[in-house]
Amino acid sequence: MAQLSLFPEFDIELQEEKSSTFEDNMKLPIHRWYRYTAGFSAAWVAKLIEEEIRNGRTHIIDPFVGSGTVALESTMHDVEAYGLESNPYVYRIASAKLMWNHLDVSRINEISKFLISRAKEMDTSINEYPAIVRKCFPDETLTRLDALKRSSLEITDTAYRNFFWFIITSILRSTSPVGTAQWQYIQPNKSKAKVLDPFVAFENKVKEVCSDIRKCNVSKSNRDATVLPQDARGVVDIPDNWGDLVITSPPYANNYDYADAMRLEMSFWGDLEDYKGLQKISKNLVRACTQHVGGMKNDVYTMMQSPLLSPIYNELKTKFEQLHKERENHGGKKNYHLMIVAYFYDLAQVFNTLNLKTSRNCRMCFVIGDSAPYGIYIPVDEWLGKLALNSGFSNFSFEKLRDRNVKWKNRKHRVPLKEGRLWINK
Repeated sequence: MAQLSLFPEFDIELQEEKSSTFEDNMKLPIHRWYRYTAGFSAAWVAKLIEEEIRNGRTHIIDPFVGSGTVALESTMHDVEAYGLESNPYVYRIASAKLMWNHLDVSRINEISKFLISRAKEMDTSINEYPAIVRKCFPDETLTRLDALKRSSLEITDTAYRNFFWFIITSILRSTSPVGTAQWQYIQPNKSKAKVLDPFVAFENKVKEVCSDIRKCNVSKSNRDATVLPQDARGVVDIPDNWGDLVITSPPYANNYDYADAMRLEMSFWGDLEDYKGLQKISKNLVRACTQHVGGMKNDVYTMMQSPLLSPIYNELKTKFEQLHKERENHGGKKNYHLMIVAYFYDLAQVFNTLNLKTSRNCRMCFVIGDSAPYGIYIPVDEWLGKLALNSGFSNFSFEKLRDRNVKWKNRKHRVPLKEGRLWINK
């Protein structure tokens, strides 16, 4: 069984208040390959898996796999795991990271040298890139990135071609001089002090990847986590009654658009032409953003009255009406009232799926944060707990980790918010 102590140079002290964040993952092998700030602490996941192994729980499910933190730790602890990810780009990132114990370091180095050599001699054109890409990269930088991209598409081995897709994707934002902080919306008018040349960034990432694979291969797992490009709200290819431990963090109801967050990467690779392309991705995601609910005005009352939401119907209806009324006092008139209904309806569907796919002995942990759109407080932990009970689980409790909405003084509301772990037992 692989433990962090096998790699003392990477060991970190687990701080509970940071365990709901991705911050410390950038110090750990493989996890650090891609900065995914929507994730949570790999060290905490490792600790929880080790505890639950002693309790006989070795079948893990993560219905929101993201960049693969839970899936990776499952492989490192030699336990079985399923992960679900309905965002196709994030799914590709998680899948690439999980290839770590199937790749040959010498082959990676060989291909990387070929790509750099090929890219330096390649004639390329950047005229067809969309505006968002042109705004983020100077012509010389984009020319080099384009050459790396075109060279990588010549790799005949599918596994290695996909892996180098990941490597190039992982360096895009570090080579841009404008405001492209990871998982932030693009801000072309802002600039960064530290910017890497694409070829240097590429070579540095390859060195990091190879170093981590060598270190982690000393305790190579015999098990692979299975990550599926599927939506946890519906039918999924996990055996019924299989899981006995669920570790996950669903999207927060905070109006963050997880589809739009990868617009730069999708545009660079030619997989996104316009906003309609984003909508195709958004329809497969939990509706935690007002951008995703504009077309559900005629369905919201039917959704609210669904048996899935019966435990919270009266409270939800009150908040819905408050948000609908408050909306008229704001210029943007965001559809928070619709989003809140859709969000809890979607999570109720996820609980139904998990009830079907987990065993009688199952324990679940959801890392969550509450919400206050337009300053109207939404008790996310309480409502999700009630929805879990309605789906067949037996009890829940909430463990607060830290306060939110206290760092930035320019917030539009001052409602105290918190983040923590929702524990649910079957």
